[in-house]
Amino acid sequence: MLEVRPDDLSSVRVVRSVLDARKKGSPRHIHTVEVTFADGRAPSRLPPGVTETEPAPAPPSRVRSPERRPIIVGTGPAGLFCALGLLERGVHSVLLERGREVIQRRKDVARLMRDGSLDPESNMNFGEGGAGAYTDGKLSTRINHPLVRKVIETFARYGAPDRILVDGKPHIGSDLLPFAVARLREELVAGGCEIRFETRVDDVLASDGRAAGVVLHDGTRLDSDRVVLAPGNSARELFERFARDGHVAIEAKPFAIGFRAEHPQGLIDSIQYGAAAKHPELPPADYKLAENLETGGEMRGVYSFCMCPGGIVVPTPTQDGLQCTNGMSNSRRNARLANAGIVVSVSPADFGRAGFHGPLAGLEFQRHWEQEAYRLGGGRFFAPAQTIPDYLAGRKGAPPGETSYRPGLAHVDLNVLFPPELTAAIKAALRRFDQKMRGFVSAEGKLIGIESRTSSPVRLPRDESLQSVSVRGLYPSGEGCGYAGGIVSSAIDGLRIAEQIAKELA
Repeated sequence: MLEVRPDDLSSVRVVRSVLDARKKGSPRHIHTVEVTFADGRAPSRLPPGVTETEPAPAPPSRVRSPERRPIIVGTGPAGLFCALGLLERGVHSVLLERGREVIQRRKDVARLMRDGSLDPESNMNFGEGGAGAYTDGKLSTRINHPLVRKVIETFARYGAPDRILVDGKPHIGSDLLPFAVARLREELVAGGCEIRFETRVDDVLASDGRAAGVVLHDGTRLDSDRVVLAPGNSARELFERFARDGHVAIEAKPFAIGFRAEHPQGLIDSIQYGAAAKHPELPPADYKLAENLETGGEMRGVYSFCMCPGGIVVPTPTQDGLQCTNGMSNSRRNARLANAGIVVSVSPADFGRAGFHGPLAGLEFQRHWEQEAYRLGGGRFFAPAQTIPDYLAGRKGAPPGETSYRPGLAHVDLNVLFPPELTAAIKAALRRFDQKMRGFVSAEGKLIGIESRTSSPVRLPRDESLQSVSVRGLYPSGEGCGYAGGIVSSAIDGLRIAEQIAKELA
């Protein structure tokens, strides 16, 4: 393509590799390659389709240290990467996490998966690393931002597999991501940051419209005029405090709700790869499905969410009496089953029709259906489930069969979950999905209830300086505050806030 000889190049490296399986039976890899010319060997002009790479950015300059350390609430991707971005500028922060260290947290997650024993402070959502640490570790993202590469390189630097630097859909795995998170934390502590675990924040303090610190669950007050709020999308007690007291602006936000669809991985492979399905060099197949449908006089999006090839379905509640699920897979993705969320978008109009209003309308709508799912499952976080054909037919039908979900399934008719207009949209989308992936609607496929924490049901409004519109010096961040939707986008949001704070200090 360059019309040069091999010895004109001093280096060649693959920077991105994507599997293109659109042509059934003939999948191929598409590579993006970066080359460096030997001195004096570069052509006078590059051919079409070839661009010159941008020079590496200069390292961030250091700024003055503030009198009081910034407080970061939460050690998910937004909180950890905000602390890292500040540390690169010479600013030491205090991180507060209600859950436990990520390696210790593994035991709490294992108990929940084994027999439904829930620790409300340390689980799939709460603890170091956030919700993504034990629910797959996907680093793929739909956003196009120059900081995407920095986030991926950072995870690789702290022990994630080097393949994430090249993969078009980078994935670390729930077995490896916790160790990368622990190494990142060790560097923050070695650099001078303070991290406190099992330290829940109950409120944000303000004085004359400016952040003044936080109040901990034991009543202790920590002072600071800069608070980064990155508590994750399940920090309901904090959101309820803001809505009740009115000192921190908060509003209802659209999100999506639905089920986990589970199929044999071999079935997904045969649908996606065709005759090449058993090729030993092909990874477990994934899928991405989306439809925009008109139901009840309005358009709705129904789409697959967090698809986990060779993965398992896991319980993700944070309170007793509430049932919700997510998916995860380890780095090898070698489990027998595949799963993905199949969710429909919901808006404040849906919340209102269900009788929920105000800034917590989405949270209350979410909680209501989690309570119903728990009741249907019969307790102990058993998940209500049925086969996809029976769901479409509106009958209870045959038992759903083999599953990866522990503690177990309860065979029910899922048509009693969700308002009729949402059920109609999900059903119409499933039929269309089967037209795109023949066999998706089959007795081997099941729906497991419910997938409800796709993103935060609230947003804490902020201005162009990334500060709360009601409290200066308060920086709502990440997925929980309504500004991200996954590991990478949350990490980028944390880095952006670190940069904003550094500008103010400079």
